[in-house]
Amino acid sequence: MMKSKGAIFDVDGTLLDSMPVWHNIGELYLESLGITCEKGLGDKIYAMSLEQGASYLRKEYHLEKSESEIIHEVLKIVDDFYRLEAPLKPGVRKILDWFRNHGIPMAVATSGNRELALAALERTGAAEYFQTVLTCSEIGAGKDEPEIYLQAAQALGCKPEETLVFEDAFYAACTAREAGFPVIGVYDESNRRFVHQMQEQCICYCDQIEECIEFLNTDGIYRE
Repeated sequence: MMKSKGAIFDVDGTLLDSMPVWHNIGELYLESLGITCEKGLGDKIYAMSLEQGASYLRKEYHLEKSESEIIHEVLKIVDDFYRLEAPLKPGVRKILDWFRNHGIPMAVATSGNRELALAALERTGAAEYFQTVLTCSEIGAGKDEPEIYLQAAQALGCKPEETLVFEDAFYAACTAREAGFPVIGVYDESNRRFVHQMQEQCICYCDQIEECIEFLNTDGIYRE
């Protein structure tokens, strides 16, 4: 048995309720232009890159803008959302307080943009809880590779097996688990189709993040 000595948190879908802006960005952008979008646009755009999405919007809605202009304007909407609106998910402050009260250091590991993630975390008062913030772009590898988790654990002075990872995305949870981290899964609507798989991969899976406190308060800060 090994006592957990650190915790690593994903941002989008785990700490922040920010995934809807990415799912609805096409609709939000067209609305800003006074254009009504097709039904199901969010599902279609969500799977595309920014470049692909911009191309689709330009062609399908006959926009008299270049793809680079569309991308710039879309990112401005996203930028404003993180800086002004993106809320913490329910129970986040409670779980962060739990770790701080137990003297367990915490890190952020995000595949998102550092500036936007920090803007939202600082605005909501969550940034002060974390010893370090790492991003995939700075690390040079996505969450399909374990490097960001390994570097976050190293920054906390912890080994993988004694560092809890909080994730909402199935593929990221799998990466962390395969690298030796105990993973706590957090439900997010954007990943609802993977709930069963997450339950199998994680030492604890919760609909809202603070639900894992009961698990942590019993024997959850240990793993075999």
